[in-house]
Parts: sequence; structure tokens; C-alpha cells
Amino acid sequence: MLFNSLDFLIFFAIVGLGYALTKRWLKVQNLWLLVASAFFYGYWDWRFLFLVGSTIVVVHIAAKRLVKSDSEKVRKRWVAGAVVFNLVVLGFFKYFNFFAESGAAVLRALGLNPGPVTLEIILPVGISFYTFQALSYVIDVYREDVEPTPSILDLALYVLFFPQLVAGPIERAQTFLPQILSPRKLDWAQVQLGLSLIVGGYFKKIVIADNLAKVANPIFDNYADYHGLEVLAGVVAFTIQIYGDFSAYSDIARGIAKLLGFELMVNFKLPYFALNPSDFWLRWHISLSSWLRDYLYIPLGGNRGGRFGTQRNLMITMLLGGLWHGASWNFVIWGFYHGLILALYRVFDRSPEHLDPWSGRYNPVRIIAKMLLMLCFTLLGWIIFRSRTLDQLWGVLSHLGFGYTGRAGKLWTQVGVFGVPLLITQVVQYVRRDLAVFTRLPGVVQGLAYGFMILAIVVLGVREPVEFIYFQF
Repeated sequence: MLFNSLDFLIFFAIVGLGYALTKRWLKVQNLWLLVASAFFYGYWDWRFLFLVGSTIVVVHIAAKRLVKSDSEKVRKRWVAGAVVFNLVVLGFFKYFNFFAESGAAVLRALGLNPGPVTLEIILPVGISFYTFQALSYVIDVYREDVEPTPSILDLALYVLFFPQLVAGPIERAQTFLPQILSPRKLDWAQVQLGLSLIVGGYFKKIVIADNLAKVANPIFDNYADYHGLEVLAGVVAFTIQIYGDFSAYSDIARGIAKLLGFELMVNFKLPYFALNPSDFWLRWHISLSSWLRDYLYIPLGGNRGGRFGTQRNLMITMLLGGLWHGASWNFVIWGFYHGLILALYRVFDRSPEHLDPWSGRYNPVRIIAKMLLMLCFTLLGWIIFRSRTLDQLWGVLSHLGFGYTGRAGKLWTQVGVFGVPLLITQVVQYVRRDLAVFTRLPGVVQGLAYGFMILAIVVLGVREPVEFIYFQF
């Protein structure tokens, strides 16, 4: 069930009505949300419910055992068991065919014939997101950073909460479980911000991302037919598309949650204004990058192993972060690429400018130059990310250039029409240092902005619901 579908709008209207009618009874309200979330997830394929259910049962049992045991050895066994179980399930459904085929390719290169090695495995939607969320819960219980919830139904709602279930943000139990266990209250400011996030999210997805996909997809899929600035237009289109698509999902999820009285974390903070790779990952998919930092990078040793140890830990973290995105070598290469530029920047650029670039202490020309350089690195990264094969990656790179054609002009016009409104919005947010700056404008201005976005959705929006890019992860 896609956010950008009529089915979801009907579903949310029914959920909202039931939610409002049960507001006096917290447990009933939570149960209603749990049933709605299970229906939402089962709508994709009801068999997936058994898989996510097994995850919930395992981490619930492990968390209860963790608090009952005084033996550190026993506690480690329980947390390790829960972690291993979930990673094995994730690995089987997401990576079995990838590793099996890669191993078979090696055997074939050695002159052996391994025969058929892959299975017909359906990838459960959102498995990477809810697995990481469940893992953070049981690990935090082990670390004694959070108390385990006595009710498996409350834990199930934490894992299954439908607004962010299939594409994040990846919430932490420390911040989200207390919201489940406490009565929610709505005020007008929360409703206003929720609606602005939803409308803005639909605008970014249906008008910007889905229209720019019509530019990017043909160029990446048929790169041999395009040259020079035509290919660059496709790269820029995808750069805007993937941000518009993914941040739109996060915005809609946050907006829906706000209308239900919940607060989800901000997952994007103007990532294309980053000054260096570290700054980029503080702004892009923040829930994943912070998860990798807290549950992988720091346990590996973080910055404590000297220069070599730090660079090694960065590379391992980014390689696994790349692989998290999908069972394909392009994601491994993409992770390696980001690990490499993170490592290089740590050696050659140790300036803290990104912490407060416009404080007056730094040369503004240098700041803008660093911003543009990092944007170029990001563009190259998205070429790797979007290319499904090494041949496609090399083909896109080899056809990239600055040669102008009439078709290039038309493609760049499309990129400009759908990209400039987003650019203007983000420049205002960046200058004002306020992601919610438009909710603070006069009511008339806000009304005009909403009217423009709704009109654009009706007139320019892609009619057929298009799946969000991150659903495949």
C-alpha cells in the first residue's frame, strides 16, 4: 500500500477515525494502531507478517531474559542470539542469491560448473528497516539504555508502526517507546506542521521525484544513446529524484505520525549543502547513519584505534552500510567509495568549518567551493548507486561530458522546471537555518504555497502511483 495511492488515503481515513474514537483508552488506541499497522504491512503480502512476527517474539524474549539474568555471560548469549537470529533472517532473504551467484561466478571462472544456485526468494518489504529497529531495541536493553517493555503488544507497535515501517526513519526505543506508553495530545501547531509535511512530501514525490525519474531512467537504462550534457542531465535528475523520493517518504511518515500525536526523528537536513563527507552523513538518512555509528562504528573501536584503526573502522562501516542498501555489487562499491572519501577527507581536510560555516570565521568563497566539491563527489556516488552493473557504470561515466545538443537543452529544461522549486525552498531553509521556516510565514503566504503545491500535484503530478525507491531496501 503506497502512500501515494487512493488505497492508502482510504486506509488512513479509517485509521484516523478509529484513533479519534478510542482516544480515552490508551491501550485500546494502541491496539487499534497495531491492528492497522499489521493490516498495512500484510497488504503487501500477508506471509510477511509471520516473518516480522518472529522478529518481535525473539527480541521480546531476549529482552526479558536480559533483565532477569545477573550473569554477564548469559546476557551476552541472549543478546548475541537475538542479533544472530535477525541477521540470519535478513541475510537469507536479502543476500542469499547475491552471495550464491557471486560464489558460483568464482567457481565458473575456475572452470567448474556449480549448476543452479539461486532460489525464488521474495524480498519482504522494509525488512532492513524493521530488523535494524528491532536490533537497536534488544541491544539497548542489553546496554541498560532502555527498560524492556512488559507488553509484547507495545513492542509490536514499536516495530510495526505503519508510517515509518517500510522505509524509516529507523526509530530508537529510547525515544519512541515512551510515546507508545503515554497518552498522546494534539495541538494546532502539531497538526499544522503535520499537514505541511504531508503536502510537501506528496509534492516532492509526485511532482518532483516521479517526473525527474522520466528523465533519469531512460538515460541510465539506455546510456549508449546519450552523450555529454544529456548524460549529466540524467545524473542531476537522479540526484534530485532520490532525495525528493526518499525525503518525501520521511516527510509524509513524520506528518502522519504528527497527526496521530507521535514525533519521528528528522531524517534529512539539507544534505546537498554538506561541506565534506562527514557533514553529508550528518544530513542524509540520519537514522541509518547514526545507527551505523552507534551499533557498528563505535563498537568496532570508532576513533580509538589510531589513524589506521579509525580508517579501517570507517571502511568496514561504510562497506556494510552500502551492502545494507541492497544485494548488488554496485552498493558495495558505493559503500567503499564513501568510505574512501571519508578516509581521505580525514587526512587532508580536518577543518571544523561544517560545524558553523557562516559564523564569520571562515572565507565564504572557500565554503561555497567546498560545498560544490562535495556536491560533485555526491553526484559521482549517485552514478555508482544507480548503475546496476559495472558495464552500466562504465558506460554512464564514459558518455558523461559537456557536449551540448538540442536534446540536452530539452532535458535540462525538464530538470530545471522540477528541480528549481526544490532548490529555492532549500536555499531559504538553509539561510534561515530552519527546516520548518514556511510554517512560520503569514497565513496568506502559507495558503498560497499550499495552493501552488496542490495545484502542481493535480496538474503536473504523475498519475500512476510509483513505488518509493527505498522500498527495495
